[in-house]
Amino acid sequence: MQLAVCPGSFDPLHNGHVEIIARASNLFDEVIVAVSPNMHKNPMFSVEERIAMAQETFSYVRGVSVKPLGSGLLTDFCREVGANALVKGLRDPKDLGYESPMATMNRHLSGLETVFLAADGRYTHLSSTLVKEVHKLGGDVAEFIPRAVQRRLQDRRR
Repeated sequence: MQLAVCPGSFDPLHNGHVEIIARASNLFDEVIVAVSPNMHKNPMFSVEERIAMAQETFSYVRGVSVKPLGSGLLTDFCREVGANALVKGLRDPKDLGYESPMATMNRHLSGLETVFLAADGRYTHLSSTLVKEVHKLGGDVAEFIPRAVQRRLQDRRR
């Protein structure tokens, strides 16, 4: 069985993430969406909330499950779950420059390969940071996020 992990903070999950993960589910028997705490960012949602939103969003996609990543090495998590690969979405050359050294280190540490999927052009401008910023300033981000995230954002405005 070919199992891949798609790691990220997903704070919040947006349609660019959804598109990459859905495509990965066509390439692998199982895809685990690994939700990380990411101590380098100020989260809008708790890890538990992000997991719940991802579970709701991917409940209709065959072979996709959602788990907390924890604070250890990604390669250790992948070994524990039996993953053959990582999946990372790339929006632009800057993403490749950021992701390539990590992919090389992960392969060096454990032999784990990283599969890069080019983002659909409709989503190359999206980032969780941008979605949060536009939302905080009162902008409408509904077309960029799954319904589960949209509901949580609306609840926060009330």
